[in-house]
Amino acid sequence: MIEVTTPDGRTLRAYDVPVDDERLTVVWHHGTPNVGTPPEPLLPASAARGIRWVSYDRPGYGGSTPHAGRDIASAAGDVEAIADALGLGRFAVLGHSGGGPHALACAARLGDRVVAAVSGSGLAPYPADGLDWFGGIAAGGTAELRAAVEGRAALEHVLTTSEYDPEMFTTTDHAALDGAWGWLGRIAGEALEGGIGGMVDDDLAYVAPWGFDPATITAPVLLLHGEADRVVPSSHAVWLADRIPSAELWLRPGDGHVSVLAAATDALDWLLSKVDVTGT
Repeated sequence: MIEVTTPDGRTLRAYDVPVDDERLTVVWHHGTPNVGTPPEPLLPASAARGIRWVSYDRPGYGGSTPHAGRDIASAAGDVEAIADALGLGRFAVLGHSGGGPHALACAARLGDRVVAAVSGSGLAPYPADGLDWFGGIAAGGTAELRAAVEGRAALEHVLTTSEYDPEMFTTTDHAALDGAWGWLGRIAGEALEGGIGGMVDDDLAYVAPWGFDPATITAPVLLLHGEADRVVPSSHAVWLADRIPSAELWLRPGDGHVSVLAAATDALDWLLSKVDVTGT
């Protein structure tokens, strides 16, 4: 764990998991609400593949100071500061759920420095032309995101008065959460120990202008999504795939928001295949 100071004086808590015989560094972008510790269920498979993880707490979470009014694109500047501090050259990015748009931001804004990007279970921008943006989102998630459109006060009210909605997850999601990916529940709890500030800033950023156009991404992009996802419907991934020229779409029948992570090791192999083509 390290602390990195951004050019505007903020502190970012970052994490680094080196491996022997490193082939690729992957920067992890966590979901909402989470802290940024690298994805524990993937560490054994990553070590076997020579993948080093670097990650960080997004502003307002864990040990990272808040960044008032941040947009999705601001993640690129934060990752650049961390990469510079660690002496990283080229790297890949991988985000799940709320981390997906932030991974795409790095691919859009950091140019050739990003070898390839994976967005798993990630949102499309709001509003998105031709997409029923709220269609298929579970009731609890719809209430939260519609409140974010109304503004900070409405969102804070919903987050402090609503209860957990188990219906947002499919049967396969619940099975995944009862297994190795129960790790997500643990780090969500850690994130909320510090209050809801990071979650509020995330949600507001999702429904505000992102600060970049996904269509400008030129690095290879993998969009990984469960067709049964009730947190972020797969229509969001289809919309992104239609607009990112370099995108490849993997839709997983029967998978939900979490169970789709059963394909995460395949996504790591996909990233390594892009290193083999482009080099680092």
